[in-house]
Amino acid sequence: MKVRVKWTDHMRFVASTGSGHSIAMDGPPDHGGQNLAARPMEMILVGMGGCSAFDVVHTLKKSRQPIEHCEVELRAKRADTVPAVFTNIHLHFDITGLNLDHRRVKRAIELSVEKYCSVIMMLRDSVEITYDYDVLTETTDG
Repeated sequence: MKVRVKWTDHMRFVASTGSGHSIAMDGPPDHGGQNLAARPMEMILVGMGGCSAFDVVHTLKKSRQPIEHCEVELRAKRADTVPAVFTNIHLHFDITGLNLDHRRVKRAIELSVEKYCSVIMMLRDSVEITYDYDVLTETTDG
């Protein structure tokens, strides 16, 4: 895997991924940025949320669960001192589908957060990572 990050101007950067995609990043105005793109630390949360959501959807599809919606909201706290690393990250999953098996949803989320999500696995020894979830199961009443 390879990524290249290039400074463009002010405090704006463009990352080019090995898979052929570009991602812009920028800093806040008080650090010379123009607030035109996501911050690098936000990108870590984006990666974690994407990784975990991918795992959950993939696991539920493999177990033939009729998932219709998966959304993950991540909230993070950072240290007050430099480097301002993450000290706590909380993931909240909202899962919706027709006649979902709550046990399978719970297990899919547990597997992602506790075993499969590579981003979480990299950070779990230095960051407190917690999670919860809501399942909205729609039913067919005929």
